[in-house]
Amino acid sequence: MGNNDNSLNEELQTAETSETTVNNPFSEDCISKEEVEEITEECDNTIEKMQSEIDKLNNQYLRLAADFDNYRKRQMQEREALLKYGAEDTLKKLIETLDTIDRAVASTEKLEDVKAVKDSYNIVFKQLFDALNKIGLEVIETKDATFDPNLHEAVMQTPTSEYPEHTIIAELQKGYRLGDRVLRPALVNVAVSE
Repeated sequence: MGNNDNSLNEELQTAETSETTVNNPFSEDCISKEEVEEITEECDNTIEKMQSEIDKLNNQYLRLAADFDNYRKRQMQEREALLKYGAEDTLKKLIETLDTIDRAVASTEKLEDVKAVKDSYNIVFKQLFDALNKIGLEVIETKDATFDPNLHEAVMQTPTSEYPEHTIIAELQKGYRLGDRVLRPALVNVAVSE
């Protein structure tokens, strides 16, 4: 029996030792309570900093979204105004020509002199062209020019030896452009070799 008692005492001591290790999380093998509190405090501080940064970024995003929405609305209003009133400057320049046409019509009612009527129309045409030229309208040159498919439209081709090939012989209708954009190509007769 003595052996059994010794053996039983050893088992109890072993069990008590292992029980204290399991039940005591702050034993030598684990971290201390102060270290746990320190880590918890660091985690809480990190979480607060991250939440603060998230809030800051969210506010920046909301401000940026609001600014963009205002910009989009402003652009839409400007575009509508441009479509509605974009021709205003052009029309102001043409009103003077309209006044000249009115005066020319009134002055030709009692005229029998054809030259005076012709002069009136020439004045009106010059004033209208000058107003359109100020806006940016240009005539596409054709006299002694080489055919350019970007500026001219060949509606006729005449075999001839009098002109070099691809030279414009005659302008059938004027062409116009605004800056580098062709509004209407010039209709021309082009020389081709016989």
